[in-house]
Amino acid sequence: MTLGQTISSLRELRGLSQAQLAKKLNIGTSTLGMWETDKRKPNPDALVSIANYFNVSTDYLLGNTASERGSAPEWATEQDKKDLRKFLEDNANSMTYGGEELTDEEQKQVRRVLEAFFWDKQKDKHK
Repeated sequence: MTLGQTISSLRELRGLSQAQLAKKLNIGTSTLGMWETDKRKPNPDALVSIANYFNVSTDYLLGNTASERGSAPEWATEQDKKDLRKFLEDNANSMTYGGEELTDEEQKQVRRVLEAFFWDKQKDKHK
């Protein structure tokens, strides 16, 4: 998934129009539209603002989660990796919303969010 698709997906999950999100981020609607269609990329400060607004990491926005890279964070132990597999098995199988089965892409999105949440929580334990 591209950065633009991720921003668009997060916006839609929140039930926001482009105009509403643009106002919250203090940018123009056309700027947001360019980001969502990958015609332009947000600058680093804007990327942080988007991440903060949606309560996700910039890594998540950039598709740099462990599942996208195919690896876990450097500090992750083997037990952490086993715990992640169990967490995903317990929480990400046969997903539905409103009684309808999620598409493969939607399930990938949910798994990425769950994985990002898991690693954020694990990181706190390793501090």
